[in-house]
Amino acid sequence: MQKRTIYTETYDEGQRLDSYLTSITDFSRNKISRLIKNGEIRVNGEKEKPSYKIFENDHIEITYPETDENIIIQPENINLDIKYEDENMLVVNKPKNMLTHPTHKEKTGTLVNGLINKYGYDKLSSVNGILRPGIVHRLDRNTSGLLMVAKNNEAHEFIAAQIKEKTAIRKYLAVVSGTFENEEGTVDADIGRHPVKCEKFTVIPGAKHSVTQYRVLERFKKYTLLELKLETGRTHQIRVHMSYIGHPIVNDSLYGGEKIKVKTIEQVLQAYKLSFVPPSKETRINIEIPPDEDIKKVLNKLRSEK
Repeated sequence: MQKRTIYTETYDEGQRLDSYLTSITDFSRNKISRLIKNGEIRVNGEKEKPSYKIFENDHIEITYPETDENIIIQPENINLDIKYEDENMLVVNKPKNMLTHPTHKEKTGTLVNGLINKYGYDKLSSVNGILRPGIVHRLDRNTSGLLMVAKNNEAHEFIAAQIKEKTAIRKYLAVVSGTFENEEGTVDADIGRHPVKCEKFTVIPGAKHSVTQYRVLERFKKYTLLELKLETGRTHQIRVHMSYIGHPIVNDSLYGGEKIKVKTIEQVLQAYKLSFVPPSKETRINIEIPPDEDIKKVLNKLRSEK
């Protein structure tokens, strides 16, 4: 028999156990259901139903016959824009229109395919399972910017602890609809999976505590350039919070963003600043990248109309 261990993350929350495992393995839903029924899938050491809802930091163990093969992620020669690297970790600038890691439906063209090609499985952390080697946190497909990647499990835990304890600082740029009276503010609103549209998240009192800070960087007639800081790291958090307060991100079709007459790849959002302490080092690293092409195009248009 073989064993596979999976540690879930924030963006896995709310999914059914059977659906979640089907999406990240090559097992069919029927196969997963049989394994659950037979007690060969355990969550935090306990048997659960297929309908069990995933929580952050769940520890899932799957036991299956030797004849079942693990999913194989093919290495791909993808250009990696690396902004920092040492023996334990790296920081990469993920472009838009790229998944952070493979899914059951999409197994090519992701950041992980490029990471495996450059480093191999054995030089990336295995904490988050075979589909997410090295991945400590992620960005949505159409959000560009800075991501930390761990080369070993010790580094993974070290980086994850900084994110959890809020000592790793992540800041974003976004162009949103509307104007603000104040120069800065905080959105403190719980986020959970949308009750009807499973691909969306929404504000639900009593769901996961979620806090986003924002600061006005530049004002336009009908739009605002914001810097946003995550106090928590929920799936789609910035997009949900901005939509909730009536300032959706420009061109974000999922959350009601206003369509501006500049072609972009969905939401005008970028993870542009990162501050952290690398494993085995004491000096804090601060990284800032310039606005991506979509943000540049939108800002150029808005500035020309001032």
